[in-house]
Amino acid sequence: MICPPHAAEPVIQLGHGGGGKLSQRLIQELLVPAFGPQDGVLHDAALLPPIEGQLAFTTDSYVVHPLIFPGGDIGRLAVIGSVNDLAMAGATPVALSLGLILEEGLAMAVLETVVASIQTAAVECGVAVVTGDTKVVERGKGDGLFINTSAVGQVAPGLTIHPRAVREGDAVLVSGDLGRHGIAILAARGQLGFQAPLMSDLAPLLGPVQALLAAGLQLHCLRDLTRGGLASAIDEIARSAGHWIELEDGAIPVVPSVQGACDLLGFDPIALANEGRMVVILSAGEAPAALAILRAFEPSAARIGTVIQPFGADHRGQPRNPVSLRSALGVKRPLEVGLGELLPRIC
Repeated sequence: MICPPHAAEPVIQLGHGGGGKLSQRLIQELLVPAFGPQDGVLHDAALLPPIEGQLAFTTDSYVVHPLIFPGGDIGRLAVIGSVNDLAMAGATPVALSLGLILEEGLAMAVLETVVASIQTAAVECGVAVVTGDTKVVERGKGDGLFINTSAVGQVAPGLTIHPRAVREGDAVLVSGDLGRHGIAILAARGQLGFQAPLMSDLAPLLGPVQALLAAGLQLHCLRDLTRGGLASAIDEIARSAGHWIELEDGAIPVVPSVQGACDLLGFDPIALANEGRMVVILSAGEAPAALAILRAFEPSAARIGTVIQPFGADHRGQPRNPVSLRSALGVKRPLEVGLGELLPRIC
């Protein structure tokens, strides 16, 4: 069915994805003013300037519900999420692509808010949205809006940040308190049964990473703590690095409101999603300097553990639990990673 054009379009119609006048109006009146190109001439591909050295490339899709939440929205999340992924490789963002999957009936005001948020976040992160695509699906088949972003970044010559660089004795740091994004999303959905006074931790990690590198610190491994939180990320790192890792349970920063919500709901804050937190692994001798830098961005940054030793030759394949948690009493327990997603539609 082809939707006829209207004088005013308060909601997305199927015709906005049909390639006709409604599509052209959406692109020319909303997307081109926000993202360019500067000459207003559209092309099927973006031409990037020549880039020397190694490139980093990442892609991610975002299905968060609700679309707008305390501390951010799906647009800001999409930009920062991809830029943070590049930062974990030590890459400076160069270009970003933007794919919008719009559902028939989405309020145009919501789309305008999200587009403005994407524009603001891109400027904040120093990256240009250089190409994109828009599709419209029937009512009931898209839950408002899904976004895909892909990003290209430049890695400085000689820089290698990778789990295989992890060494015995390395310090394990986190860049701030954990679990706020997950609990903020639940509160925004009205699923807590009470109002949690929390904002998502959504924030760019590029600044802290660049500050660490500018200080000359040798970063062995970085990982942003999104789906699965610290638990999933540190387990993946330990397995990829081939080393046992021990965390100090009492050193992991969690604000009281998040801990209280977790106690009530039976969640573990280290398994909750974050969107502005990372784990940093580097030599123990450089940990104090790294912590001082991280705390300039987020005072709750902390050292939470140590890389113990490589897996022994007696282990065939991967150990079941390569990460352990030590309590204040010195009791150790294995860190268990869940089988599925703890909270769906969290990012």
